[in-house]
Amino acid sequence: MSDYQPPADYQAPVDYQPAPTFSQPGKPNSTLAIVSLVAGILGWTFLPFLGSIAAIITGHMAKNEIKKSADTIGGNGMATAGLILGYLAIGLGLCLCLVFVILIVTAGGLQEFLNSVNYY
Repeated sequence: MSDYQPPADYQAPVDYQPAPTFSQPGKPNSTLAIVSLVAGILGWTFLPFLGSIAAIITGHMAKNEIKKSADTIGGNGMATAGLILGYLAIGLGLCLCLVFVILIVTAGGLQEFLNSVNYY
């Protein structure tokens, strides 16, 4: 084929092995943090009020547990997400109840107004 000869000082590349990687196992997650996140999701889907209350309670318990563990337990993000979902669901529910009450009150006043107007 070809008459190419590598230079005399050419050395074939050494087959290097990649350096071994050492990964530390992750911190175990707080069970309460997982419960808080699941309850927060349930508070928006299947258990609107009860799930939100459970998410708030277990979220605060999980945050306290993680803080006391000197950072040996993970799950702070899940606990925070459960708290946010729980508080948002409760806040939205209270706003909707307030709007409903206002609509009921104004509808009663509107009915009285319509009854007092004389139609020709």
